[in-house]
Amino acid sequence: MDHTQLRHFVAAARELHFAHAAKSLGVPRSSLVASIRVMEQQLGYPLFDASASSTTLTVEGEAFLVDAQRQLAASEKAAAKNVAAPGGKAKASKGKGRAPAVKGVRTKPGGKRTGR
Repeated sequence: MDHTQLRHFVAAARELHFAHAAKSLGVPRSSLVASIRVMEQQLGYPLFDASASSTTLTVEGEAFLVDAQRQLAASEKAAAKNVAAPGGKAKASKGKGRAPAVKGVRTKPGGKRTGR
């Protein structure tokens, strides 16, 4: 399962409203629905009840929600572990090479100054 698909499913399952879930994730509703449809095809069973008047999870969807939340928590914990520790000394440039030319400033000695 793709991490993005899991996030989309968990948001839709929490909100039980595709438009609200899409808005909270900052993605178009069509992308959210397409992502969940692909996930349902990969799993081989529906996650949401299409025959209900409002958005509800199927029994399989409720079971998968627990597993998806566990997978997301584990991946967030692993990502937090791989972050470099803050701090350390900033390294300044050693200043190798020439300074960049500035417009209106003559770099040759004896040159005339340009007007202001």
